[in-house]
Amino acid sequence: MHGAVDIIDAEVREVVRREGIDPLTQRDAVRRIVGDVVSTYGERSLSIPLPPLDDPTAVVRSVVDTVAGYGPLQRYLDDPEIEEIWINRPDRVFVARHGRSELTTTILTADDVRGLVERMLKASGRRVDVSTPFVDASLADGSRLHVVIPDITPEHWAVNIRKQVLPAAGLDDLVRRRTLPEAAARFLDACVASGLNIIVSGGTQAGKTTVLNCLVAAVPARERVITVEEVFEIQPPLPDVVRMQTRQANLEGSGEITLRHLVKEALRMRPQRIVVGEVRQHECLDLLIALNSGLPGMCSIHANNAREAITKLCTLPLLAGENIASAFVVPTVAGCIDLVVHVELRADGQRQVEEIVAVPGRVEGGVVELEPIFTHDGHHLVRADGYPPHPKRFERAGFDLQTLLGPA
Repeated sequence: MHGAVDIIDAEVREVVRREGIDPLTQRDAVRRIVGDVVSTYGERSLSIPLPPLDDPTAVVRSVVDTVAGYGPLQRYLDDPEIEEIWINRPDRVFVARHGRSELTTTILTADDVRGLVERMLKASGRRVDVSTPFVDASLADGSRLHVVIPDITPEHWAVNIRKQVLPAAGLDDLVRRRTLPEAAARFLDACVASGLNIIVSGGTQAGKTTVLNCLVAAVPARERVITVEEVFEIQPPLPDVVRMQTRQANLEGSGEITLRHLVKEALRMRPQRIVVGEVRQHECLDLLIALNSGLPGMCSIHANNAREAITKLCTLPLLAGENIASAFVVPTVAGCIDLVVHVELRADGQRQVEEIVAVPGRVEGGVVELEPIFTHDGHHLVRADGYPPHPKRFERAGFDLQTLLGPA
């Protein structure tokens, strides 16, 4: 069987080169070519000695995955139930399904892993080498790639491919997937339309980026949106959007574009809404300054709950320099941030919004006060007793808060 696959693979690659086809973007064309080659292979085997072809369907799938995909990993990328793929070493390939990890039967070689990574990075323009042993990049389907190589790792390349865990394009999709109830979705839609500043918090793989994507999709179509990210993940379905991502330093060590740089540049582009994929470091200060100027915005942040998300927002700006003090940061966070949406990955693999918390703008004893609007009672997200700040913004946008939220 391997002999037949090798022959078909070589013939397909020759046809692809001859026709000038890009395998990664023209997968259907490659599949057509593979089907034609497999058909003619069977005809030729009747007149000349060729290795036997036992399962034509399996051969077509294998060759298409190798030529136009990512080889043995492609079936995991195509499986909608698989959320993440990682390689600890060539013979240890894992996947996560419904929040739980599984060791697969896939066995690779070190050359296979390097070849797959190079293929994945080709379209991104990013690199990984001794001088840059880490890399983050996006794949064509929106999956996020992270690679670490020796000597940061002891021997083998460590590869993570994080797929989009919640294939949702809007708040209605989150309702259908039971991530949040309809009442909470209506409220969040009104918050976005009213121009509130929203933080999406959660742990790794909780679905923060997907929830952020759905919130951005609720932005009124007349607004100009600027997004800044480490790698492209946010895809607003809006007419006036500019998307920017960070850039690695070149081989000479220059040319790096950081997230902090992008936040500053975004303010020069006439934004009506700014979206930061995730704040991790001192770029948080620049985001707060932007929001403090009256520019609506959103971002995501790693945190265990809404309270810790606000605490982290009060801490990260201090990394920007010794002249930045809590006396400035804490009241700025209280005055800039309006809402925190916290999402969690539950034990059964379900991703749910656990709480929606308002930031009313008050600080007591150096601590930003919070008001729960929706909380989880162990079974469902239910109405709490809080109300969002800036009720006049809701009025101007045509929303009545009492009707929208009901009684506390």
